[in-house]
Amino acid sequence: MEMAYREQWQAEIAELEKILSGFDLNLERKWGKPCYTVDGKNVVIIQGFKDYYALGFFQGALLKDTKKLLVQLGQVQAGRVMKFASAKEVAAKAATIRAYVREAMTAAKAGKKIETKPRKLPVPDELKEKFRKDPKFKRAFEALTPGRQRGYLYHFAGAKQSATRTSRIERAMPAIFKGRGFLDVVAMEVVPPGLG
Repeated sequence: MEMAYREQWQAEIAELEKILSGFDLNLERKWGKPCYTVDGKNVVIIQGFKDYYALGFFQGALLKDTKKLLVQLGQVQAGRVMKFASAKEVAAKAATIRAYVREAMTAAKAGKKIETKPRKLPVPDELKEKFRKDPKFKRAFEALTPGRQRGYLYHFAGAKQSATRTSRIERAMPAIFKGRGFLDVVAMEVVPPGLG
């Protein structure tokens, strides 16, 4: 798997990598993206998006964020990202980026982590009904990891109409029976044939 939009942000990513190379961090490739670790702990990751690219801090919620540059994406509890749209912007914020990375490294070395609270997501009525009618499907869903279950629950509950929720459940059933998560299925749909 390769980082999304890498070619679009090549010069900008190179600018970030130049800054990060000044730290005693190990560069690894995780989830197809450049990920920087210290003592085996994830510290930051570079991610590409359509309209911006970002430096993601795995435990960003621990940082002071005095410049108010960190953004929480979605429902994550610990992670925060710093968004950029140009290499010039990275260069202008280089000192701040270094300060935030130093703070993140210190937290990682000290073993600090955000205590995440398990979320109890509501199970849509349509899914409860499907479980009632198909016990094998219920067992397959329950055999998924908690993260994969959450991914499907977000996807199913995100539909406003009952018919759409039912359709999403029906379409997801084959993947659930195979033990695949929602994000695994989405990734398989966007990877060109022969690369998945």
